[in-house]
Amino acid sequence: SAPTSPTVADELEHVSFYLTDVLYRVLPAFIESLHIALGEDAKSLPSAPLRFGSWVGGDMDGNPNVGADTMTAALNSQRALLVTAYRRDLAHLSSLLSQSTELVSVDPGINRLIADYSARLPRTAARLKARHGTMPYRQLLALMAARLSATLKEVESAGSDNAPRAGYANPAEFRADLQRVHASLLAHRGAHAGAFSVQRVLRKIDAFGFHLATLDLRQDSRAHDDALADLLADPEWPQRPPAERVERLTRLWLGDETAPNLDADAARSVLDVFRARCHLRQRDGERAFGPYIVSMSRSAADALAVLALAKMAGDVDANGRTPIDVTPLFETVDDLDAAPEVLRQLLEDPAYRAHLRARGEQQIVMLGYSDSAKDAGLLASRWAIQRCQVALVTLAREANIQLTFFHGRGGSASRGGGKTERAVIAAPRGSVDGRLRLTEQGEVIHRKYGIRALALRNLEQATSAVIRASLRPRPPEPREARWRELATELALHSRSVYRELVHDREGFVAYFREATPIDVIERLKLGSRPAKRAAGGQAGAQSLRAIPWVFAWSQNRSGFTAWYGVGSALQMAIEREGLDAIKELARDWPFFATLIDDMEMVLAKCDLGIFEVYSKLAGDSHAAFFPG
Repeated sequence: SAPTSPTVADELEHVSFYLTDVLYRVLPAFIESLHIALGEDAKSLPSAPLRFGSWVGGDMDGNPNVGADTMTAALNSQRALLVTAYRRDLAHLSSLLSQSTELVSVDPGINRLIADYSARLPRTAARLKARHGTMPYRQLLALMAARLSATLKEVESAGSDNAPRAGYANPAEFRADLQRVHASLLAHRGAHAGAFSVQRVLRKIDAFGFHLATLDLRQDSRAHDDALADLLADPEWPQRPPAERVERLTRLWLGDETAPNLDADAARSVLDVFRARCHLRQRDGERAFGPYIVSMSRSAADALAVLALAKMAGDVDANGRTPIDVTPLFETVDDLDAAPEVLRQLLEDPAYRAHLRARGEQQIVMLGYSDSAKDAGLLASRWAIQRCQVALVTLAREANIQLTFFHGRGGSASRGGGKTERAVIAAPRGSVDGRLRLTEQGEVIHRKYGIRALALRNLEQATSAVIRASLRPRPPEPREARWRELATELALHSRSVYRELVHDREGFVAYFREATPIDVIERLKLGSRPAKRAAGGQAGAQSLRAIPWVFAWSQNRSGFTAWYGVGSALQMAIEREGLDAIKELARDWPFFATLIDDMEMVLAKCDLGIFEVYSKLAGDSHAAFFPG
């Protein structure tokens, strides 16, 4: 039969392997090594210093196959996998905790729990082995395992009857039972007779809850605008000035105005996402969902659109608030440059500030590496991201909010790839501050997390870099003001050279399609998402997604997307400032040193001889774009 593209369910199954078979298993060992390294200072650590998220099933940006149904399927699948893993852990604990009351004492609360759960689960109680009658830990663990199974069944039936719940209402209840076992062991000479293994499971519950990984949602701002145009019966809505949209969106969000066309068919799928989110949040708890990411954010209206749509769909808490962490994603260089003004507009909005207070004064901002590099070249992209972070950190301090940067890094250098620890150390002062959120893209997940020992090492390296950057940031550097001026000149020149070819040169789109295997890549059945943002025509860099764009130039061994424009900018700077000035940047400025290291790595992988053979496939265009 003909090959088919993987479905969202297939992608979820793939990602779930790394979550359940690798990260779930190594996390306790990681936390233990972290506690050993920090000693007494470990007491200040949160119970779950690392948490995991995924947007498989929630990434709607350009993927018509993702929506309310895939969100539900993803969380259901993750819960089922996690319950299976917890039951396996309880079975292991049961084999260890064979203490008998004929020899040791136990917390009286253990026996009360056994009596309570035996009444709730009479069939399980009847199956308890008689020879375990004096082994309360084993009895309780068997009943807890049955409660976990009941939890899963009750979720699947969605509470269709009014019978008392036999399952756990939330992970806190499950944790409390296991914590009771742990405390009893410590109090009755069991510190070295199973308490360590119980502690490991407790750490898993703290990190994974009943959801395994938070489900992030992502949608293009244009999809929200199109939905609002239908809901408001205003076809001109997307073109209206941002200030006008902000004013009306605020009224809609606060309930001061009602949309005239709430039954609009075209907007139903968008509203269904918020309705599903509301239901799943109430069922699985707040931690089941991560941020709601708005791709192509260009103004405060793009963030407020999420809150207004959520209010229309009824996605509110008991106090009528919209419990959503709206995360603007700034992707192009122009959008990154505009990001400080966008965030300033949001923070100056009294309604949005009240929303942030309800969310713990925390704001997440996502930075796009792939599209900014596709838009303006690697050097301009990296510098725009660096400059954006500096401005936003200053703004957050002035507003007294906690800012978390979500780095949308890919695997290749032109998509932000590289060594995580070096990137963290090279980040602007104050931009990490104990928190780091980043993507691990599909093409590097196996390389970093395919083996448990490697996964543990990667987690250790990233965490150590975060601790170092937070506790011992680089001291102020008086030369940095001059370095920044020079970096701005480099970025502007590199961007001009890159855009002149990629976006402005006539015939480049045709050359790209003929000198790279992009036509084959577009037909490959590698993912559930289309290769293009827009269908039809000979789409070039603007509409092609970053992954196939970079992949195409990598397959012809040119590495074009990483280095083009950088050499011209460096040559310009050397002629103007002298070679010693550039050597100083590479030697003393971590940001620039990391950039140069990435360039060296990319150029080492390039083979212009092979690229020339590919280029000749373009016929007459070869001479124009590959001059001898």
